[in-house]
Amino acid sequence: MEIITGEHNKVLRQKSKEVTEFNQGLSILVRDMRKIMKKNNGIGLAAIQVGIPQRVIICEVNDKFYSFINPVLIKVSPSTSFMEEGCLSLPGILGDVERPEKIVIRAMNLRGKTKKIKAFGLLARVIQHEMDHLDGILFIDKAKTVTKGITNETNSQI
Repeated sequence: MEIITGEHNKVLRQKSKEVTEFNQGLSILVRDMRKIMKKNNGIGLAAIQVGIPQRVIICEVNDKFYSFINPVLIKVSPSTSFMEEGCLSLPGILGDVERPEKIVIRAMNLRGKTKKIKAFGLLARVIQHEMDHLDGILFIDKAKTVTKGITNETNSQI
């Protein structure tokens, strides 16, 4: 399993399908995605970024790990903020992206149980970034400014 890269990669631009089977394969996928994300100094990853077109995202913010299956954005705050984002699928590219500061999503856990999650700050931003991947949207599509050629490997990437 490897991270797919490139702003013009057709795999990254496709819409992911809903997960319908909650089994050991799904748990293995999330486990493997977490290993890949950590190995690459990431804080978020969508299944499509490793070539699996399913609506699965993971993130790790403030040492807390989250996995969301079939996430749906159900509420966003009117207050927004800009923040510089990067992406494991777009190495060397950074951009300033405006996103709502607080969100509420509905998603399922690995057993298929529905949960509602309120998120704010960095966690809300990472969730939104990863949910965009599920619809074939990259952060550069929303960025107000984009800087290419960044080579600093120490920055965390969403």
